[in-house]
Amino acid sequence: MSSDGGHPGAAHVEPAGHSVFCVKFQKQMPGLSEVPFEGHPLGRKIYENVSKEGWGMWIEHMKMIMNEYRLNLGTQEAQELIIKQMDDYFFGDGSALPAGYVPEKTK
Repeated sequence: MSSDGGHPGAAHVEPAGHSVFCVKFQKQMPGLSEVPFEGHPLGRKIYENVSKEGWGMWIEHMKMIMNEYRLNLGTQEAQELIIKQMDDYFFGDGSALPAGYVPEKTK
């Protein structure tokens, strides 16, 4: 894990000042400090097009997907599903919610 609290396996790229035109917010925003999923083409695409805030939104969405589908990320199938959902979330029509998903009510 990197010293700045990044994700294991992420490649450190730039310490600070990296900004991107975020595909989620459609404006210039601070970018990630690391390329997620080093070695996967989607990681570089995310680094170049997704803000830190957009990435944080994905992390919360991914947790919901993992819980609803009861994914074991140790399996190839689960990893492929997450990669596909992530690509759709940022660069496609959006990540689909699991069938029957009901969001928790906020207080």
